[in-house]
Amino acid sequence: MIRKVFGKLISRLVKKESSKGCDDEAHLLENIENLDLTADLKANLHRIKQILGDSPDVVIRTCRIGWKQEICVAVIHIDGLVDKSLINEDVMKALMLEVQMIDRKENLKGKHILEIIRDSMLPISDVKNVKSLADFFDSILSGDTAILVDGSDVGLVVSTRGWKSRNIEEPASESVVRGPRDGFTENLRDNTALLRRRIKTPHLRVEAYKIGKLSRTDVEIVYIKGIANEKVVEEVRRRLRRIDVDHILESGYIEELIEDAPLSLFSTIYRTERPDKLAGGIFEGRVGILVDNTPFALLVPSIFAEWIQAAEDYYERYPIGSLIRLLRIGALLSSLLLPSFYVAITTYHQEMLPTVLLLSISAAREGVPFPAIVEAFIMEVSFEVLREAGIRLPRPIGPAISIIGGVIIGDAAVRAGLVGAPMVVVVAFTGIASYAISGYTASITMRFLRFGVMILSAVLGLYGVMLAVIAITAHMVSLRSFGVPYLSPFAPFTLRDLKDVFLRAPWWAMFKRPRLIGHNEPIRQDYFLMPRHSADEEDEPVHERQGYDD
Repeated sequence: MIRKVFGKLISRLVKKESSKGCDDEAHLLENIENLDLTADLKANLHRIKQILGDSPDVVIRTCRIGWKQEICVAVIHIDGLVDKSLINEDVMKALMLEVQMIDRKENLKGKHILEIIRDSMLPISDVKNVKSLADFFDSILSGDTAILVDGSDVGLVVSTRGWKSRNIEEPASESVVRGPRDGFTENLRDNTALLRRRIKTPHLRVEAYKIGKLSRTDVEIVYIKGIANEKVVEEVRRRLRRIDVDHILESGYIEELIEDAPLSLFSTIYRTERPDKLAGGIFEGRVGILVDNTPFALLVPSIFAEWIQAAEDYYERYPIGSLIRLLRIGALLSSLLLPSFYVAITTYHQEMLPTVLLLSISAAREGVPFPAIVEAFIMEVSFEVLREAGIRLPRPIGPAISIIGGVIIGDAAVRAGLVGAPMVVVVAFTGIASYAISGYTASITMRFLRFGVMILSAVLGLYGVMLAVIAITAHMVSLRSFGVPYLSPFAPFTLRDLKDVFLRAPWWAMFKRPRLIGHNEPIRQDYFLMPRHSADEEDEPVHERQGYDD
């Protein structure tokens, strides 16, 4: 009987102690923002172990330093996020060997030894003090190494980041024939370095934020002070500060949380993997947003004209770039309207076709049991499924399966009499044209809008196509991207900015930045830099940079 009573009493005590430990841990996690390091090293290590748990990748190395080995020091880092050779050679060697060489008369106590280590012993450029627990955990969980000394309520944070990352390679989503071959990676510091290589002005500003209560993702905005509109920069800051989420895993999270029209199919934020594209936008007066752990950067403000612009347009000579851009505009219109025109004309407006072509189409559709709109939907849905399957399949077999599948399904559908051969040609050309648009997001938007336009064309014919175009245009006119009209320079109309829309004017003729984006510093180069023969040049003073009228 006594044994049972004592057993119950002991079990209650154990439960009480364990619940108390859990309460302490929960209290630490809830109040970590308000807690600081203490001068007691054992208490600090106990807190760290309580918060991080028994994680095998948390490395805590304790040692004693000083002439008489009287000072206890702890070195803390996360395995896999640090460069171990840097820790062994520059941190541990300084603590265990070089500190011993200090004069014996030195008072090696608490903060004094910490100052000696920071100022005289660590051969690392990036060393800073840390006092709060929140800053301490932000640092070590980002790949830094912390040094805590018994008797000091301040710790040292040493930059030792060295995790494995992907090499800088050509972007898979934005390849060009002529142009730089480097692209952004998942490493934020590599990405800022790629920008610094292209923008070597001291006016380049990089501002850092940490977003996500759990992920603590590093986010940086990049702009050129004096060129970027300060109101746009402040608006970007405000929208980033407003974000209150648990985690940010990709720049798409940021994009959805700061865009102007979250319910629209049109993205008002431009995304890119190319450093040269981002640098070009920043030179115009835009603001770039870089997010750690993703190679996709964001650029604001964004306008619709960027859908028909590509980086290669500016690296080829302007006649070639202009012709390619006209081809891209035709592909954009075909991607949106070609199936709808086919459905409308074959259903309601056969008189618009030449007689020979009409007879050819009628003969091809003979025996097809479905109207043209059903044909179009069957082929469009089949093509979209094949396209998505080609993306999801393993890379070696994905393209082959999608191409072979498209050929086989199209041929089988025609032989079975489900669709006509002209519809297969129209849908295939439409699918190919959608890939000629600059940006995968633009391609997806055109694919979704195409279905709506086809439905209206089946109901109202060409009047339905016109109604769809008017509705889409009216919606685009209503959009803004950080205060800039989405359809500029068409609405509002700006004549000088048309130099870089339908055609690409030569560089010597584009001496002003876009009016609604770079109006803080509109002039970007001297007037009339057109190459001339040396015999035609006159000894005239260089034109003044102000007051040009293009």
